Amino acid sequence: MQNRVGILILTGVIALLCIYYLSFTFVSNSIKQDATNYATLADGSIDYGKKQRYLDSLWKEPVYLGNTLEEVTARELGLGLDLQGGMHVVLEVSPAEILRGLAGGTRDPKFEQALKKAVEAQKSSQSSFVDLFIDAYKDIAPNTKLATIFANSANRGKINFQSSDAEVRKLINDEVDGSISRAFQIIQARVDKFGVANPNIQRLPGSGRILIELPGVDNPERVRRLLSGAAKLEFAEVYTLNDVAGGLDQLGAYLVQLEAERKQAAAQKPGSTTATASTDTTQKDNSLAAQLAQKNQPAKGDTAKTDTSATAAQNAALTSLFVPISQNQLGVYLKDTARANDILGRPAVKALFPVDAELLWDRKAIVTNDNKEILPLYFIRKPAGKAPLEGDVIVDATNDYDDRGRPEVTMRMNAEGARKWRALTAANINRPVAIILDNLVYTAPTVQNEIPNGSSSISGNFTVEETKDMANILKAGKLPAPTNIVEEAVVGATLGSEAVNAGVISSLVGLAIVLVFVVAYYGRAGFIADLALFVNLFFLLGIMASLGAVLTMPGIAGIVLTIGMAVDANVLIFERIKEELALGKPFKQAIADGFTNAYSSIIDSNVTTLLTGVILFIFGTGLILGFATTLVIGILTSLFAAIFITRIILEQYVKNGKTLAFGTSWSKNLFKDSAFDFVSRRRLYYTISSVVIALGIISVIVKGFGLGVDFKGGRSYVVRFEKSVSTEDVRSSLENELPGSLEVKTYGGTGVGGGNQVRVTTSYLADATTPDSDKEAESKLLAGIAKIQGNKGSIESSQKVGPTIANDLIYSALWSILLAVAVVFCYILIRFKKLAFGYGAVVALFHDVLIILAIFSIGNGFLPFSLDIDQAFVGALLTIMGYSMNDTVVVFDRVREYLNDSKGRKESIPVVINNALNSTLSRTAVTGLSTMLVLIVLFIFGGETIRGFSFAMLIGVIVGTYSSLFVATPIVVDALSRDQLNEVTATPETPAPGKAARAKA
Repeated sequence: MQNRVGILILTGVIALLCIYYLSFTFVSNSIKQDATNYATLADGSIDYGKKQRYLDSLWKEPVYLGNTLEEVTARELGLGLDLQGGMHVVLEVSPAEILRGLAGGTRDPKFEQALKKAVEAQKSSQSSFVDLFIDAYKDIAPNTKLATIFANSANRGKINFQSSDAEVRKLINDEVDGSISRAFQIIQARVDKFGVANPNIQRLPGSGRILIELPGVDNPERVRRLLSGAAKLEFAEVYTLNDVAGGLDQLGAYLVQLEAERKQAAAQKPGSTTATASTDTTQKDNSLAAQLAQKNQPAKGDTAKTDTSATAAQNAALTSLFVPISQNQLGVYLKDTARANDILGRPAVKALFPVDAELLWDRKAIVTNDNKEILPLYFIRKPAGKAPLEGDVIVDATNDYDDRGRPEVTMRMNAEGARKWRALTAANINRPVAIILDNLVYTAPTVQNEIPNGSSSISGNFTVEETKDMANILKAGKLPAPTNIVEEAVVGATLGSEAVNAGVISSLVGLAIVLVFVVAYYGRAGFIADLALFVNLFFLLGIMASLGAVLTMPGIAGIVLTIGMAVDANVLIFERIKEELALGKPFKQAIADGFTNAYSSIIDSNVTTLLTGVILFIFGTGLILGFATTLVIGILTSLFAAIFITRIILEQYVKNGKTLAFGTSWSKNLFKDSAFDFVSRRRLYYTISSVVIALGIISVIVKGFGLGVDFKGGRSYVVRFEKSVSTEDVRSSLENELPGSLEVKTYGGTGVGGGNQVRVTTSYLADATTPDSDKEAESKLLAGIAKIQGNKGSIESSQKVGPTIANDLIYSALWSILLAVAVVFCYILIRFKKLAFGYGAVVALFHDVLIILAIFSIGNGFLPFSLDIDQAFVGALLTIMGYSMNDTVVVFDRVREYLNDSKGRKESIPVVINNALNSTLSRTAVTGLSTMLVLIVLFIFGGETIRGFSFAMLIGVIVGTYSSLFVATPIVVDALSRDQLNEVTATPETPAPGKAARAKA
């Protein structure tokens, strides 16, 4: 081999780099183990706070080659969320709010109507929100220019009333893109200070979405608040209870009359419920407000004249809703806040209080001695609906401790903010001033003295984490528009550790089986292939570590699959060498010719798989992206190992005068002189495939597919019980708690019969995007599973996908499949220069996809594991297409070779192709069997996370191997020459390959 020294040097350099980058992983894991040992208590439990303190003490300290623990952790081969637990979130910056801001708060009803139509259309459209809005607005107001809405003071100098619709559209698009970029920077700043090792944050191209992955997070509620909070900070005066005493008295009278009307309605309509009877229309509210307005309030000196019974009734009505917290503070029991919001939001009630009063809740409930939760309520003064001071004046914020050692946030304002803050505090000495963040009152301290320098603190009943997050948010800045969580996945640490164990076991067992099989088939030559596989695996992990890649469960599947498919390159080489040796060539010459003749098949087959992996990498997110990364790197390392490492070792044998037998006693003649007739029975194979596809179509029409939450939207939870549980029992316990569509399926588990885990999928609150909706859905689920007596359940992982995301994923999946087909077709057309090969490859691809879809539809509900169509399935489908192409291209390559060498001889195309197919049987069988063995291991030991994925892959390998031999190549026969086919039909017998002229003599 030429450049042998250069290859050895390159191999050595790559090996050293791999050792260097992988060493960070070993060091990091060693330190984490030391921290675990340090925090392990006498009873064997782990004090996680103590463990974190140990790691924090080394976080900024050099621990390895001058690198701090923070830098070592950043360079390690990290584990994905599915392997260590954590949270995956996709945020969407609200374009509707951005447009409202650009419109300057217009009250044009047509504008709001167009926004609502655009929001609804976005759920099922691939167009941008701006285009959807403009189309909707033009439908509603066809003769109105966009400039009439957007030409305002906020956009002065950019557009005016004479601006065209095209100019306004450009302005809106630029502003939306700019807002998304600013939001990304702010979210990135917040996440960077969150304290999570190896966070991943990126903009998703072509959308206003931001992907955030936070490994190891165990407090999803905190993350939701951090990411979706707009950070709108306000400083405002507070109305005391004395200031609004008159309004509260009138509110008491309102509640008394409301109760009287409820009782009267209940008496007139005995069948009506309390909730129905207590519902008031706006007209009734206004009538009552008029009555209250006419009522004279007693003067302070006339208290004795007040009707004591009426006062008592009013007080009783008020205390039925409000709870006195202190002399100057009211609250509401947490369970009654929905009722309080309903009453306090009515126009009649708002009219009882000052016009500039806004009612806001405290951020945190107070827990009483009897474990009841009370949420404080504040009457905030906002003249003209705007606070006198907002958070844009903050230039710095840090978490600190007050003089009593309690956590607080210190902040510093700019000159303008300091001036306004001084005036605000001077005007409110001995009165409370509220500090409000995202419409929640964080604290409302009483001002003791004027604050002149703009430096102050926010103190209250905070934890250290809360002050860190608040300072982080204030320092990072205010989001340009609210963000909604449109997709979310939370994986518990327990489920993650089990996935690690399953992945390690499946990897080791799969690797062992492949190594043993290769040695059993090729004898001593098999050890050389095994050594190349070890080099391949080492390089693969080293390169992943150097690129900062994250190892996921599908990534482990990709590694194991890469090992199985890496055998193919060695098999192609060994089979070619065997052919050359059979022709009587010297060992050295046979090796050189074997490699030369195998290159074409190796390159073509791996390029098609590589193209599919690249498409997966471009279109995939999350777990699929992890799989694609591993697959692409694995293909490149396996090519290097097979072409260079294997050849160097073989040539070293030759140099030392040794020879090898590329087979064992049972395998050397296994496929020798095979004479299977693939071509003449092609109509039978077409019929078999057509019947399966037809049954699949009928199944799809009758029962459809089991769509995963990825593709239909909704919420999905993995729930683990202490003992085995029936899916029917779980479903019946949840039906009243989670209205809407509800599915409960067995999800692996380790209980009796393996049924202590279920996956619950529901449409409940699928459209809701607030953190409160996530908490509510989880509480409903927990309330439902608590009804199952004697079998405690807990949520191990959760996933939420909004309808817009689900629709986008469907389109993305379809485009991925079509793009893969188009790319493969073009490559084969370029390489083989005949449309017949392109037709055969494309038909075989669609054949494989349809067969697998048919099996998943027919088998859904009958097999004891999930056959949902989701992102993982699409990844499996694309990988299957790559594998099928790999197999098909190897066969095509030999067909092309035989066709070229048959020129000048009167052999029909079917005879030549039949001979070519038989000559590749050994390679097809060895590669297919080794890959299937790996996938069987993945299916059995890989865990529930990828069971459906590995099943799809296993079926796909079988179907792909079948289609290469019995579909793709027979189609080439039909397409190449129908005239020759008619000529051969009269031939009674197809010659065996051994009787045909050899391709190479």
